[in-house]
Amino acid sequence: MTVPAAIRWEGSRLWLLDQRKLPETVVYEEQTSAEMVAASIASMKVRGAPAIGIAAAYGMALAVRAGGDLAKAARVLVAARPTAINLAWAVNRVLRANDPVAQAETIHREHTEMCRAIGANGMGLITENSAVLTHCNAGALAVSTLGTATAPLYLAHDASVRFTVFVDETRPLLQGARLTAWELLQAGLDVTLICDSMVSHLMSQGDIDLVIVGADRVTANGDVVNKIGTRGIAIASRYHGVPFHVALPSSTFDADTATGADVDIEQRDASEVTESIRAAPGVQVQNPAFDVTPAELVTSWITDRGRIQDARDLAGLKQP
Repeated sequence: MTVPAAIRWEGSRLWLLDQRKLPETVVYEEQTSAEMVAASIASMKVRGAPAIGIAAAYGMALAVRAGGDLAKAARVLVAARPTAINLAWAVNRVLRANDPVAQAETIHREHTEMCRAIGANGMGLITENSAVLTHCNAGALAVSTLGTATAPLYLAHDASVRFTVFVDETRPLLQGARLTAWELLQAGLDVTLICDSMVSHLMSQGDIDLVIVGADRVTANGDVVNKIGTRGIAIASRYHGVPFHVALPSSTFDADTATGADVDIEQRDASEVTESIRAAPGVQVQNPAFDVTPAELVTSWITDRGRIQDARDLAGLKQP
């Protein structure tokens, strides 16, 4: 793997890779406070549910090292991007810990181990000469080391399985085109970039064999809250008979929220849409960051504790 780490914790110092500048420039920015980490999460310098959870945990560690108000730091961090469950999960774990700094380091290490387990549990889905579609970025840049949705890809590639990965652009911020395509190319995978609107056409031609996406939250009934556009891919997959798999660490399962309809979907700034295209001046904009994919459209949930094919079995992922 030659992909730069999204998060570097060196002694008592935290560095975040500014993913807004990829793929042209690899720049790390030191974070000196919980408030600075929260701003980096909100502006998507660091993004991806597990990665922002890890970053927030280290933001709490910075607050401890500075002798600051830990409860205040927790509130600021959780408010940065409320839809992704890992953020509040990580912050609350650190808040309850006897040694907050050690707990932040443990969370980071655990996610590295969970990614490898997800890869091991999902790599068997990728067969010789198959074609896999992934959406947004649920790779090393969004988590750590292998990523979630990309972990099966990396391990299958390491096992010399020959396959193609289709990456859609993922508008409006183009995480697929800028991040996933770049990351997979760095690792030597066979990658083809497509526009978001091409997915259904390629499925109709038999060009896509399976889909693996990540998740920002999976609710108690198995609904998947993920980057906007995921729901449409799942619907197209069902129509065309393409298996649709969701890769997630157990920390992304939200047993306390009944369904995806109960999740407050983050609305982001209109400029993310208007500045990525030649938009008509003054046009109104909707820019939801996520959508909800109903559990019945999911073929399986690939987790660090095994591959789950019945949503009722997700309850076993509940965190202590």
